[in-house]
Amino acid sequence: MADTSFRQAADSVLWPIRSYLLLARTWMRAQAQYPVSLLLTALGTGLAAVSEILAVLVVFDHAGILAGFTVAEGLLLAGTANLAFGCADLLMGAVERLGVHIRAGSLDTMLVRPVPPLVQLATDHFALRRLGKIVPAAVMTGAALHLCDIDWTLGKVLMLPVLLVSGTAVAASVWVAGACVQFFATDSRDAANSLTYGGQALTEYPLAIYAKEVVLAVTFAVPLAFVGWQPVLYLLDRPDPTGLPDALRLAPPLVALISCAAAALLWRLGLRHYRSTGS
Repeated sequence: MADTSFRQAADSVLWPIRSYLLLARTWMRAQAQYPVSLLLTALGTGLAAVSEILAVLVVFDHAGILAGFTVAEGLLLAGTANLAFGCADLLMGAVERLGVHIRAGSLDTMLVRPVPPLVQLATDHFALRRLGKIVPAAVMTGAALHLCDIDWTLGKVLMLPVLLVSGTAVAASVWVAGACVQFFATDSRDAANSLTYGGQALTEYPLAIYAKEVVLAVTFAVPLAFVGWQPVLYLLDRPDPTGLPDALRLAPPLVALISCAAAALLWRLGLRHYRSTGS
């Protein structure tokens, strides 16, 4: 009896993951039927990501030292932020089209299928072209880690993937939370994008260049500071120039769990509020 209960609990946890992988694989196989189109769109996305990297380089090259950060340290900050947001965009970026599904009535169809609607929404038109964002960001992060003067310890080596995964989870939760606004205001996609794409642009630079109110908002309200800023401070053994406690640099895993839980609650609240299109 206990084995059966454990197996059922495990299936309930693994079923959304298996469903996600199956649906994503289906969309990837469909896109692979047109390899030239897939390659061109991925290259276009990659060039756009490279242009953002070049913009950061131009700013740091002109400033020399920005808020106490060198060019290499600035690249590390921009790289980790872009990598986290790129992975979150690949995994959950499609949720920003929630308003389109609500207006078209296709969300109703998702609700009656035996797969969690959030999984269906996240994998809808799963776009491999978004890998064009991840690859340049990963290369930039790797190069910056090599160029920066980091005192590598076993703890930092073990924490590095944890920090990257935590940053991705925080960014993904912001994507879901922003999409949930469309349950209450269907045409609010642009407002949601200000949190996601706007948040990515904000986190590419040291938070110390922004006003104190902005720093507090992206630390305690919308936790974008834990995507790149706090992890980079941890890796560089740098005191927080904004005056916030140094203990926050160890908080990304906890913040990621809280952010994901909050996004899940917002999603459930939005579903309860949703009244269908009637079609």
